[in-house]
Amino acid sequence: MTVFSQRWIAVAAIAFALFGCGGGSDSTQGSSTTGSGTGTQGGTNGGTTGGQTGGNGGGTGGGTTGGSTSSLSASAALVAKLGKPSRVLVGLGSGQSISDMQSQGIRPDIIDVYLVGAGPGSWPYWNSPDGAYITYSAQAAQAYGATPMFTFYQMAQNGDGNLSGITDTTFMNTYWSQARLMYQRIAALNAPVLVNLEPDFWGYVWAQAPNHDPTQMAAVVNSQPECNSLPNTAAGIGQCLVQMARQIAPKALIGFPPAFWSGSPSAVAGEMRAAGAHQADFIVAQTSDRDAGCLEAATVSECTGRSGTFYWDEANINTPNFHQSQSSYLDYRTALGNGLPILWWQTPLGVPSSTPGGTNQHYRDNRVDYMLRNTQEYGDGHTFAVVFGSGGTYQTTINTDGGQFARLLGLYLGGGGATLQ
Repeated sequence: MTVFSQRWIAVAAIAFALFGCGGGSDSTQGSSTTGSGTGTQGGTNGGTTGGQTGGNGGGTGGGTTGGSTSSLSASAALVAKLGKPSRVLVGLGSGQSISDMQSQGIRPDIIDVYLVGAGPGSWPYWNSPDGAYITYSAQAAQAYGATPMFTFYQMAQNGDGNLSGITDTTFMNTYWSQARLMYQRIAALNAPVLVNLEPDFWGYVWAQAPNHDPTQMAAVVNSQPECNSLPNTAAGIGQCLVQMARQIAPKALIGFPPAFWSGSPSAVAGEMRAAGAHQADFIVAQTSDRDAGCLEAATVSECTGRSGTFYWDEANINTPNFHQSQSSYLDYRTALGNGLPILWWQTPLGVPSSTPGGTNQHYRDNRVDYMLRNTQEYGDGHTFAVVFGSGGTYQTTINTDGGQFARLLGLYLGGGGATLQ
């Protein structure tokens, strides 16, 4: 993973360039360029064993299908809420601007942008009035026929893995006020919006909480009126994010991204259930945050510090491969309970090659190629959407992939799309 400050500066710079600091218009188009996400290849930190089950989910809305008597599957029911065709949806984000999509005739179902930071200079202040970045970004996505998605990424304010802020009252009051503002801005849209809640944070909680149990890690939570009955723990943070969503923005569809950095999917599901992830609307499956070739070359800082094999085997024989990745999230889904559908997120945009590595913004990767050619595998595995995007400044984009994404998306849609399980 890159250093948080590098991500924040890049995202903020793009936001200011797109929207300015004094307002915007309904037609403004924006995107973020960098971010997090660990993927199935693991991160740089994490515990080794254990995991707790149970916990109080908080919230009042439950998951997409909790208690429903509808004959629709969880994936189909969620897609229906979005008003989209009944097939596996395809999204773009993290550095892919709407103008770039337009130039190639790419019309995604979902457009994802980051909400980064807590305090001065963070996302609420990228436009005026406070929080207008959500309004302008969402309206631009909607005008292009896409569902807006926001990746809520505030916990890394003090740096990757620094969780000291969760016990700091000043920091957490800022954190919660911005979470509330996000939901208020989403509520004002009066339309379905997807929200991805705090990538990386849950992996660091797993690594640092006693016995990997978020109910044993202190945090400031119940000072907030929406959450005054919840525990002052890291688990309570997740529960409060759910509870705020249900009270303030009932049309927000929320998901948590687990991190399998070292814990097994079933063990991590115990942590995430305690944090209320089973009360959300979907699961965020973190594909990877870097092109495989960038990690192989390791010539830029955002691609250093990891070891292993990064290019997945499309024959699904050698490790790592696509079926292993799918199985990990299906195991997690089963252990989490509540039958939530899956959204694959921050899927790299690199182009397949038999030669390892590559150059800046032209690194090899085969996940676009595999996932858009074999999308039915994902639909059969309770996936309702796959969102593609570059996870760093030097990763491949739709502007540098030689038209791969546009071509394969066209073939996918021309074939009618993958059915939902």
